[in-house]
Amino acid sequence: MKAYRLLTEDDTSAFCHKVTDALNKGWELYGSPAYAFDQTTGRMRCAQAVVKEAPGDYHPDVKLGSL
Repeated sequence: MKAYRLLTEDDTSAFCHKVTDALNKGWELYGSPAYAFDQTTGRMRCAQAVVKEAPGDYHPDVKLGSL
């Protein structure tokens, strides 16, 4: 199965750590990162899509973060 996740976080080092952790667990970057201003919090938010080939078949109960 091909798994997809969209990682998001405030524009801090925490976002870079989240993406780095995913890369070290075998996920690959998919597309370019995105930035957007969150008017509710007054902060910039980051997003990065990642994909990974994983064994088994997809079903909605799959915990993508544990792959």
